[in-house]
Amino acid sequence: MREDGVVTEEHPHRGAAAGGGGAPDEDLMRALYRDHAGPLFGFVLHLVAGDRQRAEDVVQETLVRAWRNIHRLDPSAGSLRPWLVTVARRIVIDGHRSRLARPDEVDPAPLELLPAEDELDRALRLMTISEALGDLSEAHRQVIVETYLMGRTANEAAAELGIPAGTVRSRVFYALRSLRLALEERGVTS
Repeated sequence: MREDGVVTEEHPHRGAAAGGGGAPDEDLMRALYRDHAGPLFGFVLHLVAGDRQRAEDVVQETLVRAWRNIHRLDPSAGSLRPWLVTVARRIVIDGHRSRLARPDEVDPAPLELLPAEDELDRALRLMTISEALGDLSEAHRQVIVETYLMGRTANEAAAELGIPAGTVRSRVFYALRSLRLALEERGVTS
């Protein structure tokens, strides 16, 4: 037996029930819980800065590990609390390290509330408009491109196209009317 209460060979009075792969020693587990769960919870609660849920999880994991290693524990070796405290402390440290190793998880629900433009709808809208522009005459398409797509005023578009500003205004009026009809034919309304 080692100083920390761990048995290196099977304890004679526990027989095959604990060491031979049978059911664990339930009495020992009940005694561990009864004698150590409360003080262990207080110790762990301090380690996790008062987070009761984490403390309960760590105590539970510690007792599960004790149950898995019950064949190695020696109840007659004095208190098993040092072994339990060491296991609990290591669980807390491992949990802390794993949280540092990966980014914090965030709830995706708030992101779903943010309005986001659907790129597919935008692409389909642009394709429909491009097709409708293709139905216009070259003169009407030029004034729409210069005024609406390039953002030029009627005077700037007139200078660019080499036509009078009044002609640009007139062509924009008739081009928009033709474009509206072309879009309605494609199922686009208002």
